[in-house]
Amino acid sequence: MALTCRDTLRLIFQRLTVADLARASCVCRVWNSVATENDLVASAFTAPWRIKDLVGKPASGAFWRDNGIWKFAISHRISRGDSVTSLAVKYSVQVMDIKRLNNMMSDHGIYSRDRLLIPISNSEILVDTTCYIEVDKYAKREVAVLYLEGGPKREQSASGMNHLSTVSAHGKRKLIESLRRSMQVDDETALYYLAIAEGNPRSALSEFSADLTWERQAGLN
Repeated sequence: MALTCRDTLRLIFQRLTVADLARASCVCRVWNSVATENDLVASAFTAPWRIKDLVGKPASGAFWRDNGIWKFAISHRISRGDSVTSLAVKYSVQVMDIKRLNNMMSDHGIYSRDRLLIPISNSEILVDTTCYIEVDKYAKREVAVLYLEGGPKREQSASGMNHLSTVSAHGKRKLIESLRRSMQVDDETALYYLAIAEGNPRSALSEFSADLTWERQAGLN
C-alpha cells in the first residue's frame, strides 16, 4: 500500500526534536497539521528523557514548546516532620529551587498543602517511568509530574475540616486570625493546624510548637 503525503511526513517528523517540530509546523498548512499531532509532539517531548508514557493533554499547546528538565517534577506528599530544608536534602536539590517551583514565599507554606513539587536533579530517575501532565493549583504552572509511589490521587481535605464546618464563618475567621498572630504564620498554615487539631486552638498551638521543636532538634530551623 502506497504511503500518502501525510504518512511520509509523519515518518520524517518522528525523528525531529520539539524545537524542529515547531519550525516544521510553520512551513505550510499540511506540515502544521502533522507536526502538531498530539502523539507525535508527546513522543518528541519525552524522547530525550526516555520516558515510557506521558498521560494527559496540556491545557495550552505552549506546554510542548520546551521539554527541558525543568518541565518535569516529582510529586512529594506532605507528611508530618517534612520541611523545605529536609526535602531539599532528601532529593538533593536547592531550597530556593523548591520554593520557586512551588510559588512559596514562606517555609511554613508547606503545611497548607497536600504535596510539594520537587525539581528533578537527576534525569535518570525519569527513565521508563510514567509522568502526568498537571496544572498545580499552588505552583500555578503546568508540569509533567512523576509519582514515585503509584499515580495521582484525588485530593482530600484534612479530616479536621469536618469539625470546623459547624463553626460560623465569623467564628472561624476569628480563630484563624488569633492563631495566625500567635504562630506568626499565614492564614493557610493557621487553618492547617486548626484542622489537624479538630478545631481546638490550644491543640493547634501544641501541634505547631511540636513541629518547631522537631525542626530545631533536627537542625532544620
